[in-house]
Amino acid sequence: MLVTIVLFCTITVTPISSVYAQCAMCSLNAENSTQNGNTQGKGLNDGILFLLVIPYLAAAGLGFLWYKKYRTVKSNKSQEKIL
Repeated sequence: MLVTIVLFCTITVTPISSVYAQCAMCSLNAENSTQNGNTQGKGLNDGILFLLVIPYLAAAGLGFLWYKKYRTVKSNKSQEKIL
């Protein structure tokens, strides 16, 4: 419930025009750089992919650690019941 309230407040407070302006600036920069033969667009795409991958890797790592901890606790409890 708290997360929903925080998201709602964030969305309503953030001005929409400034959010769209950032995307237009990035796309305009990428278009102009590829038309002129520069490789800035490739660097921009690589940066976007880098920023996209890091949170997913962090979430996957935490999920893996949580799974290993849960599985270890479950197997230890089943061994204790047998004894």
